[in-house]
Amino acid sequence: MFTIETARPGSAIADSLVRAYLTDVASRWHGRAATPGEVAAALRDEPYDDLNGDTGVFFIATSGDRAIACAGARFVHGVAELTKVFTLPGQRGKGAGGELLRAVEQACRDRGISTLRLDTRAQLKEACALYERLGFARVEAFNDGPYSDRWYSKSLGPAPR
Repeated sequence: MFTIETARPGSAIADSLVRAYLTDVASRWHGRAATPGEVAAALRDEPYDDLNGDTGVFFIATSGDRAIACAGARFVHGVAELTKVFTLPGQRGKGAGGELLRAVEQACRDRGISTLRLDTRAQLKEACALYERLGFARVEAFNDGPYSDRWYSKSLGPAPR
């Protein structure tokens, strides 16, 4: 069982999850354990402090008193860009990722945003499977991110009943 709630970027709980996320993706990218310096550089290159208020949202999933997953969206020119989607490896497959994405989708609908998109890498197989299972469709590249080789988009209609 887990609880979904908003978190302030930069808070201890949010930073712990984002650092775990960046460690995971940087380690996969390098094919070895990422160094603390590489994780710090990734955090500088991919800040998330704007995922609150008018510019975005950041959610975490907790199980008991432990943060286990996160997801955010950045609001850019009437579109939401999904970012920082991560579930701790030992917690994957239990539904937290799907619940977080549904919370992000609802936050977008509440703001009148009808398109949610993201860029990722095919190497992140678990994430790609989650996006496809939740109705995201592969689309042409909409940015030239150096670490991306796959792009997705989803049209958000009214909340499901």
